Amino acid sequence: MSLLVFGQTGQVARALARLAPEATYLGRDRADLTDPAACAQAILQARPTAVINAAAYTAVDKAESDEATAHLVNALAPEAMAQACATLGVPLVHISTDYVFDGAGDAAFLPTAPVAPLGAYGRTKAEGEARLRATGAVHAILRTSWVFSADGANFVKTMLRLSETRDRLTVVGDQTGGPTPAAAIAQACLTIAARLREDPALSGSYHFSGAPATTWAAFSRAIFALSGRKVEVVDIPTADYPTPARRPLNSRLDGTSTLAAFGLAPPDWQAGLRDTLIQLEALA
Repeated sequence: MSLLVFGQTGQVARALARLAPEATYLGRDRADLTDPAACAQAILQARPTAVINAAAYTAVDKAESDEATAHLVNALAPEAMAQACATLGVPLVHISTDYVFDGAGDAAFLPTAPVAPLGAYGRTKAEGEARLRATGAVHAILRTSWVFSADGANFVKTMLRLSETRDRLTVVGDQTGGPTPAAAIAQACLTIAARLREDPALSGSYHFSGAPATTWAAFSRAIFALSGRKVEVVDIPTADYPTPARRPLNSRLDGTSTLAAFGLAPPDWQAGLRDTLIQLEALA
């Protein structure tokens, strides 16, 4: 499989590079997602057998004041990629997010659930999904949540950094979801891309997030317990931690169809967290 990946420095892109070093990775210098036409042209020139879009505008709060840029990157660029993939007849795996949902209730969202984003980031990601589908390209929209790894900026690394100078932290305890190791997402993307080449009828939207469901506060306690750091975590409600963008209270994603179609079970985030902490220790 001749694989083309959009993204180079993000968590999933870095994980992909370790799993599939032979693939071609396009960073911003080679494919700027604020120029959708250039993204399409990159695909048409490379003529890969599969494409993975692991790049996105992910600054959730900044998107509230910069929705135009988020729209280019999260909505128009994926559409252009999908149009190019449709032209070549190759599959596109596109990573999306739990933020396309409103977080209502406490049941896990099915891939078929209506989207109802709460903010600009979610709106642009939801529109990107719709535009991608409309091209008719063979695709998998893979929604995930709470991504973490030893790379880049993420919740695990933030908690560890804060624990260096503080022995008590207040953490939101009423948002529930599935922390997801970037390495597991990367492997899922590779598996899905290969299967879509064999069976284009598997095109559709899928969910892939860590299990079991937990809260940010409980996740932070696990981080400190496994890293051997004595930090008291105090649960607070979302209302006590205001941010420019609203976050969904319920980010549970139902991955039943992903398991059925691709044999991909929800990853164990606790095992992924142990691996991440080992990697971070080695880098220290």
